[in-house]
Amino acid sequence: MHYIFKRLFSNLLALWIIVSLTFFLMKAVPGDPFTQEKALPAEVLASLYEHYKLNDPWYKQYTHYLLSIAKWDLGPSFKYRGRTVNEIIRSGFPISALLGLEALAIALTFGITLGTLAALRQNQWQDFAAMAVAVLGISLPSFILAAFLQYVFAIKLDLFPVARWGTFQQSILPALSLAALPTAFIARLTRASMIEVLSSDYIETARAKGLSEWMVLTKHAMRNALLPVLTYLGPLIATILTGSFIIEKIFGIPGLGSWFINSISSRDYTVIMGITVFFSVILLGAIFLVDLAYGWLDPRMGVGRKARD
Repeated sequence: MHYIFKRLFSNLLALWIIVSLTFFLMKAVPGDPFTQEKALPAEVLASLYEHYKLNDPWYKQYTHYLLSIAKWDLGPSFKYRGRTVNEIIRSGFPISALLGLEALAIALTFGITLGTLAALRQNQWQDFAAMAVAVLGISLPSFILAAFLQYVFAIKLDLFPVARWGTFQQSILPALSLAALPTAFIARLTRASMIEVLSSDYIETARAKGLSEWMVLTKHAMRNALLPVLTYLGPLIATILTGSFIIEKIFGIPGLGSWFINSISSRDYTVIMGITVFFSVILLGAIFLVDLAYGWLDPRMGVGRKARD
């Protein structure tokens, strides 16, 4: 329990730092959302500043924002009048999360499979082929891969829709584009870890007892070999569930990433800050859960024993 409370405190401290940095960085950016409007009279601008409390001293705005975050009230949108940041997140996040879960399933399935195959066939053609795919996934930018998939499978072969969102078919190409990079990382992590684990003494002992190679792999090797992958899952889950700004823009998906891009171009500061805070909460929460799971799976770590107390 001591470890859990310690981790919770450190996460809350990190969240406060992120919220503060985001607030002051937004204040440091020149201009505001209303300066882009054409020919707004001075009295209208003054009324808008007063309505959104932009005339208050910075410390009052900062205190008000911290109190709002504590109540999970992320404020109104400057661009989309009548809509709040909470409403925007509620409308965009489920779409990004659904796309992210699909991409995560693809990345875990193919990444672990490729990495395990490469480790079991080390320095053979299967190893070289799997790592070539991994290197390609890391090297190829997601927007280029997305455009390639659209051109080949949507335009030339007419197998999938080019863009938009609503059906399972429309999610396949963006999910593949989003999954390419994490698949490559997971494959490389799994290969390196599996090679190390398979050469361990306890694996040799298990083989000496007459266990089949499948039993050695699934019951003894896989659990420890996937610990580095589990560590990588923390930031990956947060990133992939909150949406890829580029992929959502290319495929015209109305997820959280699209809202974030639009808020930057329109200087909608409350949306920018709100989505950043939301992403930080997801990230810190995912890392916290991964830390607990890591300690639980590896009994050699004192962290795991403390987490279970």
